[in-house]
Amino acid sequence: MTEPQPWRRHLFLALFVSFFFYSASVYTSGTALNTAPPASEAALRGQVVFRENNCWACHQIYGLGGYMGPDLTNVVINPDLGPDYARLFIEEGTDRMPKFDLSTNEVDDLIAYLEYAGAAGNYNPKKGKVTWYGTVEYER
Repeated sequence: MTEPQPWRRHLFLALFVSFFFYSASVYTSGTALNTAPPASEAALRGQVVFRENNCWACHQIYGLGGYMGPDLTNVVINPDLGPDYARLFIEEGTDRMPKFDLSTNEVDDLIAYLEYAGAAGNYNPKKGKVTWYGTVEYER
């Protein structure tokens, strides 16, 4: 077995170092620190309510989740909608969204979670058409 030529070792080392620095550059570019304040206890409890009732199956936060219902990232902080709008759907449901019979505290916590999601970031979902029965249909 012959010994590899020295220039091949140097080339390999140079490529390895270049790959390391390129990877670090790609990993850190475009990332920013989240400047949102930490989540309140109510928002953390609301996140648990959101998860335990499987809201992810139909709704999205920051574009992640199901597509049957609307994206809820900015629904509570939207001046045209607000917390009372969200509360109505949470408490009463629609023909597609079940009425979960959540306690007043659970609804308050869920609203706090949605407020935190809106304050922590902004996501502009696709424009949809609100149907007469209260759900949103998106163009596919």
